[in-house]
Amino acid sequence: MKVLFIGDIVGKPGRRAVREFLPSLISKLKIDLTIANCENAAGGFGITEKVAQELFSYGIEVMTSGNHIWDKKEAVGYIEKEDRILRPLNYPPSVPGRGSIILSVNGLKVAVLNLSGRVFMHHMDCPFRRVDEELEILKDKASIVIIDFHGEATSEKIAFGYYVDGRVSAVIGTHTHVQTADEQILPGGTAYITDVGMTGPVHSVIGVEVKEIIEKFITQMPKKFNTAKGEAMFSGVIMEIDPASAKAKSIKRLLLKTGAGR
Repeated sequence: MKVLFIGDIVGKPGRRAVREFLPSLISKLKIDLTIANCENAAGGFGITEKVAQELFSYGIEVMTSGNHIWDKKEAVGYIEKEDRILRPLNYPPSVPGRGSIILSVNGLKVAVLNLSGRVFMHHMDCPFRRVDEELEILKDKASIVIIDFHGEATSEKIAFGYYVDGRVSAVIGTHTHVQTADEQILPGGTAYITDVGMTGPVHSVIGVEVKEIIEKFITQMPKKFNTAKGEAMFSGVIMEIDPASAKAKSIKRLLLKTGAGR
């Protein structure tokens, strides 16, 4: 089974990159399942129903998120009814939406989970304990499990990867928007990367106009951030998973760039 995971989609440039590259990648590489992090897809902050439907139309089947998932007010009601969009599993139980989904892919049951880290992040339930609870629920329901771990600290992400190694098929890090070069198969057979990277504007500071970010650092004054324009990148990883063992056979980074369209 081939799974494509697309890194944090940021605004129009990110959506343009998905539109340009995804359909041909699915066809050429014979991708069986496409997952993407969507929490910055609408104007650089949050998700809306219109933007989500646009992304689904390009071939994305499940969308994960993180700390920006509630940035657009309409997301609260929309996520409650759209089970293909996940919010972190370790939010309190009363929060709208869901943190996992089970799909049927080529006759196999595949679970996608979304968890948030806690280091330098919002206060959340423990992702380590919460994943244990969810894996117990899923053990007889899905053979392949893929996790988006949305976190700031590399140490927390790496520790989490080893914690679930051998119990899940893949742990893909998101949130920092900078693709790391540590993709690997952990000893227990779990595909891992600390951060899959960003699908958004190339000439930016993690998706935001460069001048605005520099001004913020220099002045420390409140500043409205806008998504940068111009050339866009498409960041992701392609994983091959053995259907019989649910272990990962390979993980490969992907980084493509569009033209300078606005």
